[in-house]
Amino acid sequence: MGRLDDRVVLITGAARGQGEAHGRRCVAEGAKVVLTDVLDEQGKAVAADLGADAIYHPLDVASEESWNGAVTAAVGHFGRIDGLVNNAGVVKFAPLLQTSLDEYRRQIDINQVGVFLGMRTVAPHMPSGGSIVNVSSVDGLMGMPGVVAYVASKFAVRGMTKTAAIEFASLGIRVNSIHPGLVHTPMAEDPVAKAGIETLLEGVPMGRGAAPDEVAALAVFLLSDECSYATGAEFVIDGGLTCGKSIPVEVPA
Repeated sequence: MGRLDDRVVLITGAARGQGEAHGRRCVAEGAKVVLTDVLDEQGKAVAADLGADAIYHPLDVASEESWNGAVTAAVGHFGRIDGLVNNAGVVKFAPLLQTSLDEYRRQIDINQVGVFLGMRTVAPHMPSGGSIVNVSSVDGLMGMPGVVAYVASKFAVRGMTKTAAIEFASLGIRVNSIHPGLVHTPMAEDPVAKAGIETLLEGVPMGRGAAPDEVAALAVFLLSDECSYATGAEFVIDGGLTCGKSIPVEVPA
């Protein structure tokens, strides 16, 4: 018995990295998955590797028309959608004074508007017992220099999650957000990001970043009936980063 047996889960940004990990973990737990992304060849390859339990459909999360197409394809192939993981996101590293309006809006469109459109488009097709997982970040809980647009979008995801949780409760749909810290994905391989990772790790009590599958395990929990009474909640998975700066101490044996 898998924790997601007979469920259908749509995942955005699923061609690689964290989204791919979500897809693989959901299938391992018995789900059928609809993998979506703008990286078509990579997305098709992941779906092919997962076999009959997965399909790939292109999706620009900032496009209302694209969302309608993806949901139509998901319902047409699997009959319904029980879970949604709004995972797609981008980040551009630059100080606030060097962030252009176009780049700011691009991150808002993908990271924030994409989540809004996902919830609005998918929820009407969800049965009671459905679950939406919105991927925010620790940057949706605190400020972080050099990523003003990313921080703004992830704070917005946190707020939208709480509003949707209230509105969707009468429909039997739960909505929660997850807030990862440093995760070893292609996004973290950006040259500018890599330059700051060593400094960031100094503030992580566990002293390491997460593997994508560790975050995916949390998403599976939120999608499953094991989490049936949690909605509008923030689930932090950051190795202790948001506890405050780590200070070396001698711990008695």
